[in-house]
Amino acid sequence: MEPNDLIDHLSRIRTRLTVWLAAHQGEGEAAIAARQQLVLRYYGAVYRYLLGMLHDPAVAEDLTQEFAVRLLRGDFKRFDPQRGRFRDYVKIAVRHLVMDYWKKKKKSQERKPQALEPDQAEPAVENPPAADFDQAFLEKWKEELFARTWEALETIQAESGQPYYLVLRSKTDQPEARSAQLAAQVGAQLGKPLTGEGWRQLLHRARRRFAELLVDEVARSLETAEPEQIAEELIDLGLMSYCRAAVSEAD
Repeated sequence: MEPNDLIDHLSRIRTRLTVWLAAHQGEGEAAIAARQQLVLRYYGAVYRYLLGMLHDPAVAEDLTQEFAVRLLRGDFKRFDPQRGRFRDYVKIAVRHLVMDYWKKKKKSQERKPQALEPDQAEPAVENPPAADFDQAFLEKWKEELFARTWEALETIQAESGQPYYLVLRSKTDQPEARSAQLAAQVGAQLGKPLTGEGWRQLLHRARRRFAELLVDEVARSLETAEPEQIAEELIDLGLMSYCRAAVSEAD
């Protein structure tokens, strides 16, 4: 996506994000429905983060559900968009969940000491610095954004018949393969011949569409729909250059 295209796209999504006001300032069923949307939006990223930090799927699932319960009951109403991004607010809340879990685990170990073999190290509760928390959450958040973007691109392919997902996936999974080879593979999957030039044109469009969808996903994650703040978020996440370069030509 070229810079001017990105600016135009950001301008078009200015009025879309009403769910935030409904969730934080609304009442009744509208507020509950809006919070449910926020849970769906953040659940995957929170789970990925917790699993990476705790290395226990069951515990990660339990704590993610605890996060969801707190969001649904309105615990995040105190969030002030003037003081930062909701992503950072979520990050702090989830960090507290992890710290509370580790504290409880440590107390449990202290109450129930286990006999150790002579060469066995004493169990310890991990407690990485805040910077590690922040970087881990950022990486998992980016993973979730990309996962949602891929899902959206696949949906567009199913609805439009344009094989954007298939073409871009083929290039992503086999970055060193030549256009002719990938065109033959995709053509076989589509059940019709596809030339190298035709594949390159589809890849160009697929990259552009993927970039637009990625921008949309980032926009949905923000408390504001202001293009300037969306652009700032893209920069902070390291995605601005990716979006701008997304329509570069294939080999």
